[in-house]
Amino acid sequence: MRILFFTDNFPPETNAPAVRTHQHARIWTSEGHDVTVVTCAPNFPTGRIHDGYTNRRSTENLDGIEVVRVWSYIAANRGRARRSLDFLSFAMSAIPAGLSLARPDVVVGTSPQLFSVLAAWAVARLRRVPCVFELRDLWPESIEAVRAARSGVFMRAIAALADFLYRHVDHVVCVTESFRSILRDRGIPADRLSVVRNGVDTSEFDPETTDRSFREEIGVAPNDMLVTYLGTLGMAHGLETVLDAAELAGGGPDRFLIVGEGARKASLMRETSRRGLMNVTFLEGQPRSRVPSILAASDAVLVHLRDDPLFEHVIPSKIFEAMAMARPIILAVRGESARIVESAGAGVTVDPGDPRDLLSAVDGLRADPALRAEMGRNGRLAAERDFNRRDAAEKMLGVLSEVAARRPGPAS
Repeated sequence: MRILFFTDNFPPETNAPAVRTHQHARIWTSEGHDVTVVTCAPNFPTGRIHDGYTNRRSTENLDGIEVVRVWSYIAANRGRARRSLDFLSFAMSAIPAGLSLARPDVVVGTSPQLFSVLAAWAVARLRRVPCVFELRDLWPESIEAVRAARSGVFMRAIAALADFLYRHVDHVVCVTESFRSILRDRGIPADRLSVVRNGVDTSEFDPETTDRSFREEIGVAPNDMLVTYLGTLGMAHGLETVLDAAELAGGGPDRFLIVGEGARKASLMRETSRRGLMNVTFLEGQPRSRVPSILAASDAVLVHLRDDPLFEHVIPSKIFEAMAMARPIILAVRGESARIVESAGAGVTVDPGDPRDLLSAVDGLRADPALRAEMGRNGRLAAERDFNRRDAAEKMLGVLSEVAARRPGPAS
């Protein structure tokens, strides 16, 4: 089967959409399928193009995947106007690029940003092949949840575009059960909805052999309790709560490590300095190859989102990486994510935005190494059994095959 995939993020970027798309496509190509990814120059989230890349059309082969990079207006992951121009320019470049390629059997567009999906839909319709929407964030609710825009013409336009795509693509692959339920309630036929949850390539995370010397590099004593947040530092994540918890902890043995880049990083670092918090350490975004070592050096992994009803329907992918590395999770997310962690026995849940609850969970885990080890083992088993990336890739491939078969396409 020939698959054409549109995504704004792809390696060497390391955010969740980039990792999922790359790992799925790598598995599909290893099984003999022809996968082409249309993306842009890697720059997320800083807006700085990675070394070795230029902002113009180019082609490379990555793990058997044909990667076509197109020009786009580059902007850091903050500010509505420039980011909107970034997204729209990618779509405008991606459509002619997609039309210049060999006719696919199926076209896929992935969010978070809707214009990638719009480009996929346009190319699919012009090439007369099916289109699949991989839904990672609900729109326009995801913008409202992080207060990135007020109600008005802009929000009505985004809502109209999202509704158009939900109803006019041939199939929607949701990353959570909650998303599928919400779309079904909006009138999208159940037979056009599937769920393929995020997962993890467990072969990349080996809790037995991974080097744990990372904590020595950042000056964390052996008896200190190191709690790590690793990922995007954006408006959705509510990491001000970590600073509040660190302030409550005072000079005790609790250490908080925040690794990544994003719109809120500068303000978080300024606030840490203003408060004189010596128990909070920031690191710049790290190559994906370092993620296992960072997690292995941690005593617990924090997954935190702002207290908003929308986030009850999301599942942060960092949950599965912590599971695979056999690290207990401190989860400040309600809903489907909490049910996953609790049913697996892989961590503790706390109220989002409550620093006292967060600190209580940290202290409880620090006092009980046996419980931390048990939660780690439980998480690893759940990652292998229920959230293995290969299983997710095979499930999505099955969906794409079924959708492609509904319309006449070229022999592959």
